[in-house]
Amino acid sequence: MPRKRRRAQALADDNSKEMDGALIEREKDSATSKYFKDKMTRLLSDFYNKSCIELAKSFLGQILVRRLPDGTELRGRIVETESYLGGEDEASHSRGGKQTERNVAMFMKPGTIYVYQIYGVYFCMNVSSQGDGAAVLLRSIEPIEGLDTMRTFRNVRRSEQSKPLKDKELCNGPSKLCQAFAFEKSFDRRDLATDKSAWLEAGSSILEEDIASCARIGIGNAGEWTHKPLRFYIKDNKYVSVRNKAAETGVPCLSVITAFQADK
Repeated sequence: MPRKRRRAQALADDNSKEMDGALIEREKDSATSKYFKDKMTRLLSDFYNKSCIELAKSFLGQILVRRLPDGTELRGRIVETESYLGGEDEASHSRGGKQTERNVAMFMKPGTIYVYQIYGVYFCMNVSSQGDGAAVLLRSIEPIEGLDTMRTFRNVRRSEQSKPLKDKELCNGPSKLCQAFAFEKSFDRRDLATDKSAWLEAGSSILEEDIASCARIGIGNAGEWTHKPLRFYIKDNKYVSVRNKAAETGVPCLSVITAFQADK
């Protein structure tokens, strides 16, 4: 095994071992963490109990936290999301209302994590919302804390001759985000409101006028759903995966999404 892969493996050991030893003692009472002392800055179940589009927008500006087995905590500000609206959404894993072993988390209570694998290698992380089969994809994050660890995780699958990753390249895409935060399949069906290794903390509220709305990325053969403006991101943010200058003007895309919501 290459040296850098061994180092990363030591940091992100199998999640089944996360609850052993000193970590168990530390997590018996969440109040022992400094991040829970100020009247629970953690976002609880009520935060997630929203419609899919509303939740996707509400995620913008909030802080995603990942606690590693050694107690290290990684943090990043969510800057880009995508909505997948359930049965009628032809681009959704739950299109037609079909529930499978793979997508069952999309049908669970709002705030449930849905992790799926792409290309047999990478992972993407979603969070369920109101509505059967509806979920929000976490697409890009602005890293805040633990950047060196994120860089180590990201470098596992990169050539040693590759150029060093810039901060804005660490989490600017759904699979990059998961790799940087060590999110894998074992997180599927966990509850963000109660999990001990992943949660959201209150960040900043983003005004509607500062949110760009445009078509989701990588959607094909989904008819009209290919072009629905269901991707949301913070305007002028350099950590977003792909910016859409037309969407950032606001008027065309926001009018479309408003009309679309009115039809729901």
